[in-house]
Amino acid sequence: MSLIDITFDVYSDTPEGKDPDSYSATLRQYHKILWSKPLPCGKSFSLDLETAKLLHHKSELGEFFLSSDAITHSYKNVKKMSHIIEAIPSEHANEFYGSGSTIGSYIIFPSRRIDNKMTINGSRGTNQKIMDRFDLTLECIRRFYTKQSSPLTDTLERYADFFNLFEDFRGYIDFFLLQDLVENDYQGINFYLSFDDFNRSPLPNSTNEYYTYKENTLAFVKAGNERIYLAIQG
Repeated sequence: MSLIDITFDVYSDTPEGKDPDSYSATLRQYHKILWSKPLPCGKSFSLDLETAKLLHHKSELGEFFLSSDAITHSYKNVKKMSHIIEAIPSEHANEFYGSGSTIGSYIIFPSRRIDNKMTINGSRGTNQKIMDRFDLTLECIRRFYTKQSSPLTDTLERYADFFNLFEDFRGYIDFFLLQDLVENDYQGINFYLSFDDFNRSPLPNSTNEYYTYKENTLAFVKAGNERIYLAIQG
């Protein structure tokens, strides 16, 4: 039997009204299994569950406290999106909302604030040019490695010690099995919606765009789960 069930709904072992990122014991265990492995440098990035709600690593590489973060967002309950959400059949928004419940919809980021400033999770959720979109977050991470500016530059640079563990953008992508969201040469992102250098709103601006955003996001989650399945088969 596999140690990870890519169909497992992490809300099923989360208390009602709580966030799986903090309260799903299964999700936390899955993260530990998946990301406890060698880094590009060859050294082990072993994680433990000794800190409540978090994952922890301590070695000569440094000490890291990490938390789960959902990388899908249906915008079902976002006020700015209400006119679009109300214009589509409820089953579409509900399906999208429910899709973010498997391991392929989650990643880990450093969880401790530095200088009492926002974490990556907090910054990408509140930045008006990102609005929790993971494809846009990944473009910011790509630019971090190429020393280009982005809406998340200040935040990512605060956590440079974490990103330096993976050496470069390819190392980060391969470690976290994110290949389906980048081009084959790792030089660009497969964006959910047309990209214009962070000038447009990150939110879908029509029902057609919402459907496109939904389709591309769900395709990424499906592909990610398949990569996870293959990875844990050995």
